[in-house]
Amino acid sequence: MTDTKISIIPTSNDAILKFEADRFLTHHNSFEFNNIDEAEHSPLAQQLFYLPFVKKVYIASNFVAIERYNIVEWKDVQEEVATQIEAYLSKDGVIVTEDAVKPKAAVTFYAESTPNPGVLKFVCNKVLVASMYEFTSIEDAKPSPLATALFQFPFVKNVFMEKNFVSITKFDIIEWEDITLQLREFLKSYVEDGKTILNDDAPKTLNKTEEAIEQKFEALDDTSKNIINILEEYIKPAVESDGGNIEFKSYDETTKKVEVLLQGACSGCPSSTFTLKNGIETMLKDMLNDNSITVNAING
Repeated sequence: MTDTKISIIPTSNDAILKFEADRFLTHHNSFEFNNIDEAEHSPLAQQLFYLPFVKKVYIASNFVAIERYNIVEWKDVQEEVATQIEAYLSKDGVIVTEDAVKPKAAVTFYAESTPNPGVLKFVCNKVLVASMYEFTSIEDAKPSPLATALFQFPFVKNVFMEKNFVSITKFDIIEWEDITLQLREFLKSYVEDGKTILNDDAPKTLNKTEEAIEQKFEALDDTSKNIINILEEYIKPAVESDGGNIEFKSYDETTKKVEVLLQGACSGCPSSTFTLKNGIETMLKDMLNDNSITVNAING
């Protein structure tokens, strides 16, 4: 048995509710079922269609989304549905059979330079992970078979994954022009063959479930929450486009010192460290109306 926890996540559509698991449910395939007949290859979806208010079932990497008929309100039935899904998954019930797996989809990767000359960003035409993951060694990479495989290349120093891209940091022993094609073809074949990118329990093991992230956020003081919101809205999008990430670490109310962690392409890049540190510091001073704030940027 695999103990599975389900979190209830609202969506922008009142009729649709997400039931997020703390592990992966499918190997990066998505399935949509409009009725019980269409769900013949998904015992989980079939079971859900026995509930009279279920109109549509959508199963993706780490969640089940259900659209309801208007005969009920979610607030009256959502706990019951979550408990049912939790019990089914905890008993290792079949989610989708092999017959339901879609034919191999065409996967493409292209390489994109970053401000850090030691890092290259490999962008995929499909979503790879639901959250951000960074691995700095082969021992650190145990939750990710893909990262573990990448560390078999002697020139790979660091692996950073977010959404639809993988940023790879290389050692200086070799030039990008000698290895870019090799890495791109490796990633393409790996994803195309449906191999595991993250182990099912990786979000839970690494504290990356949506529930864990929300709990961590709610435990912070108001200033820290404001800092995170500013980083998310104004800094992270630009940093992600460069193949990196910036993560809030801490805020000291007494010293007014903010610590942030630079990851992926941002880590170890002197120019980006300096630019980001000063840019973030200026923005926080302005938006929080406090000239005492200082920022310490740590390389991941």
